Amino acid sequence: MKKDHKPAGPSQRMLRVGELVRHALAALFARGEIEDEALRGAVVTVPEVRMTPDLKIANAYVMPLGGTHAEEIVAALNRHRKFIRGRIAPQIDLKYAPEIRFFVDDTFEEAGRIDALLRSDRVKRDLDDDAGTDED
Repeated sequence: MKKDHKPAGPSQRMLRVGELVRHALAALFARGEIEDEALRGAVVTVPEVRMTPDLKIANAYVMPLGGTHAEEIVAALNRHRKFIRGRIAPQIDLKYAPEIRFFVDDTFEEAGRIDALLRSDRVKRDLDDDAGTDED
């Protein structure tokens, strides 16, 4: 009996298309083509785009420079997602342009939280205890 083998992570194609979408979004944001009060003067970065296995949905994780008003900017981008989809479709050259959903990228916050945890007194004390036992 043969078991179905599911890959642990995204396929090479999902990664490639995600990068194409990410570059197209970054170029669109740099040109400032989206007319919305919440986006006026905001510099938006796109650290990551994750594609679904069927390539029909692109989950774009965005963060405004400085991290201010992130929720408002994501809401504005989601309001204009049909316009954005139409603008990037010719650049990515797929049979179907993916539906784009925008989310706030919280990886920087998570990294900061982990860094603070690693620098905490509790962790330092545990590391000092481990260093003392290694000298035996």
